[in-house]
Amino acid sequence: MTQPSLTKPIYILNGPNLNLLGQRQPEVYGRETLADVAQACADLAEELRFSIKALQSNHEGVLVDWIQEARLAGAAIIINPGAYSHTSVAILDALNAFEGPVIEVHISNIHKREAFRHHSYVSLRADGVIAGCGTQGYLLALRRVASLLGPR
Repeated sequence: MTQPSLTKPIYILNGPNLNLLGQRQPEVYGRETLADVAQACADLAEELRFSIKALQSNHEGVLVDWIQEARLAGAAIIINPGAYSHTSVAILDALNAFEGPVIEVHISNIHKREAFRHHSYVSLRADGVIAGCGTQGYLLALRRVASLLGPR
């Protein structure tokens, strides 16, 4: 990703199964791939004079490691924790140690889905939650983070 300014990047973290975006349940998640989302975010970040670091893992501990890395290296975190939203106290604990803005993103509206998806541990730390806006939710989150961080 390009670095249009000398600021710390905004981490965009994606959890399990998001590597299958565009292939898995397109009727729920759409046809855009995670690479498409990352490119759209990079383009918008450049326009907003920020940089991003877009990452995806199916492994909870790797996500925790990246959140901890962002404590020193990142300006903000946008996170779609996938199914870990509903199960991971470890991700919540790591986010609680991060001092910058955190925005939680869900492509689908988790509140219109199965009951177990209605609760998110990540929401306990998030400064904002965007759900049900499709992949456009990432761009909304990026705009919100940019407004929280201030002009560049």
